Amino acid sequence: MPACVGPLAIARPFRFQWEPAQDAHVLLFPEGMVTLNDSAGRTLALCDGTRDADAIIAELMLQFPGADLADNVRDFLALAQVRGWIAAVPTAS
Repeated sequence: MPACVGPLAIARPFRFQWEPAQDAHVLLFPEGMVTLNDSAGRTLALCDGTRDADAIIAELMLQFPGADLADNVRDFLALAQVRGWIAAVPTAS
């Protein structure tokens, strides 16, 4: 899978939000909804257009000290990008 490069954000037409009825974070899109598990929700919550993959991993490592999560987060971000859930935000050159 391709590596995620640059700041990452939720891609259009998806909308990321907490859904009380599902008791989970979800990605809403015109055709439906993706219910996310806790780790996916925490990771996508950090995809706000200001953080790249390394910064997202660093933030998650602060939340979960000692956890060996870098490879799993990179794999998830790459999968989310392939599925079109996230996209790199263009940066000014």
